[in-house]
Amino acid sequence: MTDDLRIGVIGVGIMGADHAERLARRTARARLVAVADPDEVRAKELATRWDGVRSGADALELIAADDVDAVVIASPGFVHEEQVLACLAAGKPVLCEKPLTMDSESSLRLVRAEREVGRRLVQVGFMRRFDPEYAQVRSVLAGGSLGRTLLLHNVHRNASVPSTDFRSEMIVRDSLVHEVDVARFLFGEEVVAIQVMSPAPTSHAAEGVVDPQVAIFTMAGGGLVTNEVFVNSQVRYEVRCEAVAERGSLVIGRPSTGLYSTSVAVGGGRWGGSVPADYRTRFATAYDIEVQAWVDSALGGEAVGASTWDGYAATAVSTAGMASLASGERVDVHLVSPDTLS
Repeated sequence: MTDDLRIGVIGVGIMGADHAERLARRTARARLVAVADPDEVRAKELATRWDGVRSGADALELIAADDVDAVVIASPGFVHEEQVLACLAAGKPVLCEKPLTMDSESSLRLVRAEREVGRRLVQVGFMRRFDPEYAQVRSVLAGGSLGRTLLLHNVHRNASVPSTDFRSEMIVRDSLVHEVDVARFLFGEEVVAIQVMSPAPTSHAAEGVVDPQVAIFTMAGGGLVTNEVFVNSQVRYEVRCEAVAERGSLVIGRPSTGLYSTSVAVGGGRWGGSVPADYRTRFATAYDIEVQAWVDSALGGEAVGASTWDGYAATAVSTAGMASLASGERVDVHLVSPDTLS
């Protein structure tokens, strides 16, 4: 391996292009060498931004290339299993955007495949673990100064989502999954049950889409997590979190004093409050820290951040959440015992 980590990026949509830019311009000891996407024109347009970066359509060819030391996967979730397995077979570190895969069975296959390799090579892209505020909350809670963690309250709002081909279950699979990982990260234990409910839907949602949604997680130790996910809020990207413990609480994303309002004028355009435009703005620092940590770990040893097990657990909770959305009932989450994987 060279002094710099030579990296290929698979998928050049919004997230893949953002990661390519990050790797090429502001990640130490990283060198972007290749991008791949079925849309060859878009891949070529991205590659031409920098000298020495090639483009192609074949993800597996990129993974197998001798001049690619590590891989970022930002392709659609339904191809993640094949691509991660190829990285494991090649012994190459991989940063895979969420979801790890589309269902818990295929995620579990990746957990087992990585165990067979004998070392961690996969980091799943749950970037909030690297956000300084979430990391600080985790540190305080784990330190025990506030006593046992009892409750977690999460809010996750987007301005809007595409009106075509968007379905209610995508709110659980693609948005709520972040709160699943946050709950596991801050509590340090598994989600054992989930119930997803909804008020009357907003008029801004596409026909048939249930939005907003409210989900309640039950944690293994008895704690509860409330989650509001509202993907057509008509404002901007708003993420809040409050951890309630026996001797105090910790809050992310809310002014310390006073009343504040987020609003949009009829006809669009105006908004109130200090609310980021989108997730890339709100979590820009988290993404930078996440990718730098991945590069450093790939050069120096074992992967950091969310593991294949974390990806599997999040997918299992999301799957149960989609079942709960359909039934309105609480659904238990069933994970295999880690002891059965060795």
